[in-house]
Amino acid sequence: MPIHRTLQAVTTRIVERSRPYRSAYLARIEAARSNGVHRGALACTNLAHGFAAFPQNDKLLLKQLRSPSVAIVSAYNDMLSAHQPFERFPAIIKDAVRAAGGVAQFAGGVPAMCDGVTQGQPGMELSLFSRDTIAMATAVALSHNMFDAAVYLGVCDKIVPGLLIGALHFGHLPAVFIPAGPMTTGIANAEKARIRQLYAQGKVGRDELLESESGSYHGAGTCTFYGTANSNQMLMEVMGLHLPGAAFVTPNTPLRDALTAAGAQRAVEMTEMNGNYLPIGKVVDEKAIVNAIVALLGTGGSTNHTLHLVAMARAAGIVIDWNDFHELSAVVPLLTRIYPNGDADVNHFHAAGGVGFVIRELLGAGLLHEDVTTVLGQGLHSHCTEPFLNGDKVVWRPVAEASSDVAVLRPASDPFSPDGGLRLLTGNLGRAVIKVSAVKPQHRVVEAPAIVFNSQEDFMTAYKAGRLDRDFIAVVRFQGPRANGMPELHALTPALANLQDAGRRVALVTDGRMSGASGKVPAAIHVSPEVLADGPLGKVRDGDLIRLDADAGVLQAQVPDAEWNVRSLAIADLSANQVGMGRELFGVFRKSIGEAEQGAATFDLPPPLHLPQENDNPLAVPEGQSFSDEDHLIAR
Repeated sequence: MPIHRTLQAVTTRIVERSRPYRSAYLARIEAARSNGVHRGALACTNLAHGFAAFPQNDKLLLKQLRSPSVAIVSAYNDMLSAHQPFERFPAIIKDAVRAAGGVAQFAGGVPAMCDGVTQGQPGMELSLFSRDTIAMATAVALSHNMFDAAVYLGVCDKIVPGLLIGALHFGHLPAVFIPAGPMTTGIANAEKARIRQLYAQGKVGRDELLESESGSYHGAGTCTFYGTANSNQMLMEVMGLHLPGAAFVTPNTPLRDALTAAGAQRAVEMTEMNGNYLPIGKVVDEKAIVNAIVALLGTGGSTNHTLHLVAMARAAGIVIDWNDFHELSAVVPLLTRIYPNGDADVNHFHAAGGVGFVIRELLGAGLLHEDVTTVLGQGLHSHCTEPFLNGDKVVWRPVAEASSDVAVLRPASDPFSPDGGLRLLTGNLGRAVIKVSAVKPQHRVVEAPAIVFNSQEDFMTAYKAGRLDRDFIAVVRFQGPRANGMPELHALTPALANLQDAGRRVALVTDGRMSGASGKVPAAIHVSPEVLADGPLGKVRDGDLIRLDADAGVLQAQVPDAEWNVRSLAIADLSANQVGMGRELFGVFRKSIGEAEQGAATFDLPPPLHLPQENDNPLAVPEGQSFSDEDHLIAR
């Protein structure tokens, strides 16, 4: 199938925009490549420290400087249900790597926090910052230079993006990402949502709510709704960083263990000394990033990836923006209905055909690049498969021709929607994204007076006091990364949903996040620039007429220009968001973090190979390239 012209146009634009940074990145990973084992560069004292505690046979292999060493970087902790299964994985990986002729070493652990635990709590203000902290911890783990490849164990929201950002800064190392899989299905998602709304109305108590939540989140594995964690797994597979079909196999099963072992052995096979050198920095290229955007859109995935994918691409010297998401969304059909965009969970999706089905359908529609290289060393067609056990080994078979449940998973020829449901909004309030895949058409345009809040707590106080029973647009500001770490604002969802169900015209506009749990109420999120970067949300006053038009892509305060232009920005006391629960340790993040559309990243793009000299024209365009003013700002 020929590549869709929009896919080709967006990809070409990204390649050209990224050229100076991507070239510098590839030169850097080539310079870090080693002709032999990396530990061969270490002095004897260094090397002795690196294997002192290892079993004798492993120590001998490490001494001989002929066999590859595979780093294990894990986000294990046993508070997170999604990461608890990783407790068993290092032993499986070490045995598998030994069988393949190498040695695996647990290089380091990275922090892993759960947004489900910290929602509405002060700790949530560390959540976004944890992504780049994980990237730094990954770099520390790999900095010993003992390793020839790495396997990365992670699942949840900021954890996989952080691991990948760290891995890409060691882009010369081959890498395989190994997930833990989702927990088994609990209570129906529709019932969970119903109880949450009843609790917000005061019609059920905390005991009933806790019983419902415990019935949903009930065992080891990832939460089964299609939020950021499971979007991560979809993207890792479509980018070719998982073994095919690995994303949604439940934990503590023979197939899960066999996939873990096979992933570890594949990491050994990709090393320089085995003659199949395949570094992660070359697997994650411009086409792989575009494939990830397409898969996100085609499955109604988490809006958090309008931040994380930008940051992950940036780590590989690739520059993407929200225009790219918006243009692709217009042509990518929605193939899935997974909660919160439907009632089914990811186990149901997996049983209906899963990731392999989605990849095959999008490839067949010309909406994915097949000519990428995955960890198998093949094109993306190799991921149109699903894994099965043959004895204790994994084999792959072509994915089923038809979905087993078209209420959950459909072919590209008969999608749920002709577009991906993620849109860019622009206007005098800035740039924002909105996810409309769960928003009914009649709710996609709202024009109503603004009610301004400087925190989600202020909103909930007004709601509980009965002051919000009217048409309005909630403007919740000072929620950006510089202000308070850009927390998710899930507490607002049930309250706004209740008001909408009662017939009120409501919407949300915020420089904060809503993530993969964005639901049926229109929400313009990630508004950029945020108020602390002189963003225009700081000019909004109570009663201003706001127009949110998801169909036309408009986010506008209907205030005369003459008045708007002379308004001053609001000021808020944010001192309470800077201390307590460890927040004081992240002051440097709040000061240095970039805007949401640049990935809310604390790190820079790779410096271009040609740095401007004193007599250079800073706006000169290298021959054969075409940059916008924004690109020059990014470069400088």
